[in-house]
Amino acid sequence: MSTTSQASQRINALLDENSFVEIGALVTARATDFNLKQTETPSDGVITGYGVIDGNLVYVYSQDASVLGGTIGEMHSKKIANLYDLAMKTGAPVIGLIDSAGLRLQEAADALNAFGEIYFRQANASGVIPQITAIFGTCGGGLAVIPTLTDFTFMEEKKAKLFVNSPNAIDGNEISRCDTSSAAFQSEEAGIVDVVADEASLLAQIRQLVSLLPSNNEDNMAFVECTDDLNRACTDLADCAGDTSIALSRLSDGGVFFETKRNYAKDMVTGFIKLNGATVGAVANRTEVYDTEGKVSDKFDAVLSVEGCNKAADFINFCDAFGIPVLSLTNVKGYASCKCAEKRIAKAVARLTYAFANATVPKVNVITKQAYGSAYVAMNSKALGADITMAWPDAEIGTMDAKLAAKIICDGKGADAIEACAKEYAALQTSAASAARRGYVDQIVTPEDTRKYVIGAFEMLYTKSEDRPAKKHGTV
Repeated sequence: MSTTSQASQRINALLDENSFVEIGALVTARATDFNLKQTETPSDGVITGYGVIDGNLVYVYSQDASVLGGTIGEMHSKKIANLYDLAMKTGAPVIGLIDSAGLRLQEAADALNAFGEIYFRQANASGVIPQITAIFGTCGGGLAVIPTLTDFTFMEEKKAKLFVNSPNAIDGNEISRCDTSSAAFQSEEAGIVDVVADEASLLAQIRQLVSLLPSNNEDNMAFVECTDDLNRACTDLADCAGDTSIALSRLSDGGVFFETKRNYAKDMVTGFIKLNGATVGAVANRTEVYDTEGKVSDKFDAVLSVEGCNKAADFINFCDAFGIPVLSLTNVKGYASCKCAEKRIAKAVARLTYAFANATVPKVNVITKQAYGSAYVAMNSKALGADITMAWPDAEIGTMDAKLAAKIICDGKGADAIEACAKEYAALQTSAASAARRGYVDQIVTPEDTRKYVIGAFEMLYTKSEDRPAKKHGTV
């Protein structure tokens, strides 16, 4: 492997030192049309091989933009396809480092078939081995399908471009007006990209993610020794219940929290934490975002949005496929309400509902503030199969806010009657205690004790086994 190319430097920075073993270093293009025979194509524009990250086997391919722009042709594709075949045989993740001008036009139909061979391997690998892509240069046209077929996508903040249609080819658009290929657009608007950062940070964060994930869907050894106190009190947890990205880091061993799709649908938080050394997937409603100075930078209603539901559903499906337990923090009172959302909200909530109901991994739900209506039902409720449901003492669980219910029940009566009715309704119908009496809440726990009870629940659920009706797959 060349030690001078940027493609090889990225591999060296990603993997444990001196662990990379190259495969197919002598492969070159076979095509000879359009004078390709006279063009040197070392490794046919992609370096492939295997190595380790924190001792864990991974397979890596890194496109070399200095060779025909890193374009994908017949042999380029075969190298990546071969890498996937090896990864499937050995049960290890595949990491793709993308920097390519796309389809190699000189190879025409061979190059198109090459794309298809990679797509096919990715589809077969989905749910079997983790797939990660990082985009450092151009990733356009049909190549844009590759990162979106993978589980996690990283994008360099300045130089990377991800697009199906280039910004200037979109009717009514021009790149200076809206750069639809930028990392900002793809992470904030499209929701394709999990992490945007500089190159060195991207590679470091890929290493962190790999260390949190199982190697394959049959690997249950994704544990590390826990040095954090299992009974540690989270004294400030109630104070950060609005920004659940902070709350999750407080709950996690040593503050570990890897947030996925962190710039998209910020009203819903998804990511991985560690509890007693085991990786747990977390899904949480969020009503506010705090900046680095501790000030509120954004606020959201406690409602389910189309984007938030789809983000959470995809994440839950990944966790279920790889046997990763799911923790949810619920604080929701309804659905996003606008004409745009109304077109898609029912389908999005259905996807979220299906994802929670279909998942057979251990599922624990903690109701922190509000849990109203069918939006609460969709958020990992006991009815959908949550194994353990906890609630904080002041949590409200029911059809609607007690004051609103009282106005309906006492329609036409005075303010005193409505207020009295609201108090009675809150005690009888919307309190955590009333939900616990009906069996919808298993435990009422204080915010500061949440960590130890959640750890205890997942420890108890470690040997959980649950079957679903025999079928090829669901259709939601």
